[in-house]
Amino acid sequence: MNRLLIAVAVAALATPAVPALAAEGIPGATVRSDSSVAPADRKARFEQWCNENPEKCREAKAKAQQLCEECKADPEKCRAEAQARARERFKKADANGDGRLSREEAQKSMPQLARDFDRIDANKDGLVTLEELEAARKARAGASKGKGS
Repeated sequence: MNRLLIAVAVAALATPAVPALAAEGIPGATVRSDSSVAPADRKARFEQWCNENPEKCREAKAKAQQLCEECKADPEKCRAEAQARARERFKKADANGDGRLSREEAQKSMPQLARDFDRIDANKDGLVTLEELEAARKARAGASKGKGS
């Protein structure tokens, strides 16, 4: 539960800043050239962005705090909203509207999915469906729960 709240808060913290972060090459942004950047480096870059954009940073942190409180109050609603946003992102990334993402579609719109494409593509048909993506998310969540125990 706490991990979910932390993940939501971190995502919310970055959300308002994503366009600016992507333009500056900040890890965690929509466009990421190197997904192997260490979390400490990502944090340092975010702190630098905050120093350069204090008002946007305050807004992002306030939104993250608000979302965190909302998720504490109703975690199921929070989870459902996050899943709806994920489905919408998938739909937007699906350029040809076939309900599946090719590696190229993923690379253009969902770089993290593209990075993990082979792991997520369970049936190895070169396409990722929402079902495969959800199964990968559940497997990852289950694995992280096992690590924390």
